[in-house]
Amino acid sequence: MAQITVKDIKADHEVTVYLTRSTEYLSRLGFTEHGQRHASIVSARAYKVLEELGYDQRECELAAISGYMHDIANMVNRYNHGGTGAVMAYHILSRLGMVPEEIALVISAIGNHEEERGNAINHVASALILADKSDVYRSRVTTTDFAKFEIHDRVNYAAENSSLTVNRELKTITLAVTIDTKICPVMEYFEIFLARMVMCRRAAEYLECRFCLIINNNQLL
Repeated sequence: MAQITVKDIKADHEVTVYLTRSTEYLSRLGFTEHGQRHASIVSARAYKVLEELGYDQRECELAAISGYMHDIANMVNRYNHGGTGAVMAYHILSRLGMVPEEIALVISAIGNHEEERGNAINHVASALILADKSDVYRSRVTTTDFAKFEIHDRVNYAAENSSLTVNRELKTITLAVTIDTKICPVMEYFEIFLARMVMCRRAAEYLECRFCLIINNNQLL
């Protein structure tokens, strides 16, 4: 059995095709970007969350792999793309030779990252949830006509910056977002992201941390 890295996943043609198609298909439906850019950011953030909390390098690498692969099933359907993606990831990781114990962690994380049906069931899933929900940024908006923006487009387009930081000593995980309130009031952020923030709180609690949310330098959670 091979020790697969996120570098191997990024170089895999099958994964690349699925992420590319996911972005292409979702953009036609007006969704924000869910392709290689988003996958790379989530992968790096998931790795960092566990690294900052003192997990060993291999656990961090599995979180990074989960982060890069978590949205591959959006090319199939937006509905239950977590569950479908877990099945797809199982076949890809088995083909690459990953051991079952590691596959179990990766696919459980992928299958639990959606706020509609996901749960922070282990440390890898928790890191993925926090990394995924923290990627709020202008470049994710695929609609070019501002007049056609719906609330998700406005919130993401208004987000000028977002960062996820971990303080191991204080046991806090903080999402800081800068929003242009001329484009979108802060209330609209909560209107569409409240369920995601609750999910982040539970993920942080699994990691024995407190989740904090800062918007425009004001701590709200």
